Amino acid sequence: MSLATEQAVVDFVADAVKAGRPLTIEGGGTRSPVTRPVQSEDTVNLSGLTGITLYEPAEMVIGAWAGTPLAEIEAALAEKNQILSFEPADYRTALGTTGEPTIGGVVAGNISGPRRILAGAARDNLIGVRFVNGRGEIIKNGGRVMKNVTGLDLVKLQAGAWGTLGVLTEVIFKVTPRPPEGRTLVVEGLPNRDGIDLLGRAMGTPFEVNGAAHLPGVDGKPARTLMRLEGFPDQLDYRIPELMKALGVSGSTLTGDDHAALWKAVRDIAAFPANSNSALWRISCPAMSGPDIAAAITAHRPADVIYDWSGGLVWLQTGIDQDAGADVIRTACEPHSGAHATLFRAPPAIKANVPVFNPLEPAHMALTRSIKASLDPQGLFNPGAMYAGV
Repeated sequence: MSLATEQAVVDFVADAVKAGRPLTIEGGGTRSPVTRPVQSEDTVNLSGLTGITLYEPAEMVIGAWAGTPLAEIEAALAEKNQILSFEPADYRTALGTTGEPTIGGVVAGNISGPRRILAGAARDNLIGVRFVNGRGEIIKNGGRVMKNVTGLDLVKLQAGAWGTLGVLTEVIFKVTPRPPEGRTLVVEGLPNRDGIDLLGRAMGTPFEVNGAAHLPGVDGKPARTLMRLEGFPDQLDYRIPELMKALGVSGSTLTGDDHAALWKAVRDIAAFPANSNSALWRISCPAMSGPDIAAAITAHRPADVIYDWSGGLVWLQTGIDQDAGADVIRTACEPHSGAHATLFRAPPAIKANVPVFNPLEPAHMALTRSIKASLDPQGLFNPGAMYAGV
């Protein structure tokens, strides 16, 4: 059912609580295939809960109902020359979905693009939420300004919870000015390890690289190591040559539409469109570990790879088989502290039998169950979306 007001959400959830009726929570539905199949009896659709609830350009803060299309938020910000600095991605091509990405879905998935390496993730820019908990109560946490939080930080907890901890109704973000211009330094022909090493050195310079990706060569085309810089034109005229000098490399520079299209393609994983013959993995790891993890995987099974976040985000496309390579991929991650793999795209039958999100240690799983129980006592919200039985 599509609900158009927060009170309608409260009433719907309250009825579900009384009946013990499990619910699927969705907005535009563009990212639903990421999670495990949800076993529910009804759907809370928030695509009707739309509208910007506050926008104070001088204070650089914007709030909106959860079902508000992301495009509407970005258009309003563009009028005031502002942006969501974490560059939320649009995964419709990669997931084969339609509909409109919503701002609530951005929060639910903690969706963050290439600029995350400098601006932080969606979670880091989210400053306030309203949501309906599993008792049918409206919970408000955070506000219009960044501040220290004592107790349980429900704002950060909701980001990346994939709708399992409540029905988001309103979200508030801090925003930043739109950079006047962007340019990309492109270095061609580097092997994966050399490309990631170069990106690591670039991130250590004072030239504020805010996009760092490595695209291995395919179909006879050379590999490209990409470094994005943004600012005023006269600044970029200085910073890009100085960056090349500091790195001891030469390269070409992309500007204008070519520059913008390239980073949109990196952000949205356009190189790996949805198809029935491949699975797509999202591997988060220490930046310098990306090439080692990819090499360990490709030694056992064919795969195509893209590196973002200076090597800290690896998108890996591989074939469909019984487990989509889960054992090989997660075994390759184990030696690298903090590395974890998410089965981002695969047929529902595989997602039902293979852990989509990295399996948790017993202590972490116990904590996850405890938090879930505190906010959703009957386990009604997106049951099993992240972990079986949770």
